[in-house]
Amino acid sequence: MFKKLFGKKESVEQLLAPINGQVINIEDVPDPVFSGKMMGDGIAILPEEGVVVSPIDAEVIQVFHTKHALGLRTKHGIELLIHIGLETVNLNGEGFEAHVTEGQNVKAGDKLVTFDIDFIKSKAPSIVTPIVITNGELVEKLEKTNSTQANSNETQIMSVYLK
Repeated sequence: MFKKLFGKKESVEQLLAPINGQVINIEDVPDPVFSGKMMGDGIAILPEEGVVVSPIDAEVIQVFHTKHALGLRTKHGIELLIHIGLETVNLNGEGFEAHVTEGQNVKAGDKLVTFDIDFIKSKAPSIVTPIVITNGELVEKLEKTNSTQANSNETQIMSVYLK
């Protein structure tokens, strides 16, 4: 009510798909850490190709040394984890190539990581790629896409309303 009275506008972040593929509910990811939202809420995508782009203008805050995951921070402070495949940390970076470094600013659509999708499929239990908000305490409301298919840098996958 006070927001309406005093004209404070809601802050919202629009996240685009970082990868082409089938959209999966986070609760359906075959890993209890992600399906139980222990890392945070979000969605997952079953990739159709091995290219991950930034879903939003952000700063790269972490590139795991194994290149299977990275963290981004948006201008409003939302922190995202993009985790390529499940148990892919065990590949020790094999099959992955990072195109960004920590501290780098990226725009929506900038290439972050490429990976050999066939190699990852053959070596990991799953290539499903969770995209989660790791600092959910900043989130008032999270709206997820109803789309079943995501097109990289086109499909809006989440709208994040900040407290």
